[in-house]
Amino acid sequence: MRTPKIDKSDPTDRLVADELREALGACTIGREIVVLEETVSTNDSALQRATFDTPEGLVVFAERQTAGRGQRGNPWESAAHKGLWFSILLWPKVDISDSGGLTVWAAEAIAQTFAQEFALTVTVKPPNDICVSGKKIAGVLVEMRAQQNAPHVAICGIGININHRLEDFSEELRARAASLAMVLDQQVDRQNFAIALLRNLDRAYREIFRS
Repeated sequence: MRTPKIDKSDPTDRLVADELREALGACTIGREIVVLEETVSTNDSALQRATFDTPEGLVVFAERQTAGRGQRGNPWESAAHKGLWFSILLWPKVDISDSGGLTVWAAEAIAQTFAQEFALTVTVKPPNDICVSGKKIAGVLVEMRAQQNAPHVAICGIGININHRLEDFSEELRARAASLAMVLDQQVDRQNFAIALLRNLDRAYREIFRS
């Protein structure tokens, strides 16, 4: 395990698309990266960009979502500049009925990155919750759309609480949600963590869905 890089200066650091893209090198996931200051939902934003010539692996980050959502239409709180809120555009060769495999892939990659970067013991609570010490830190939402005469499009939305303090959560969530900063007792460099996570997502995706 390598020592995680910690941002001790400004906890409201900005994600930089060009730097993320350059750090990833040759890849499928992350071959094109967009960082939005604000959007309704990164899943919606990624889907709007899905044309027949859109490259698989496009990643859309947002510093803030105004109507982020989780499983069963539940709202997802997305405090500005505190977490990682992003969606990946994919063209997997799987049936819509098998979309659960994409959720498992993403959740396991997130859990692996938590363990590798911070030596955390992580629990994946089916179908899509990633928890540390019983508190939810991340979630996955996969949405698929059928396409005529083309592979189905899948949007994999990921939300991770990174530098939240307790007061950044609504009172409703405070008893069951946490952030990496809360469990580590220190701020985390979101840019570096995003790079590590995208690398793991890309490697696992190519092994599982492109082998």
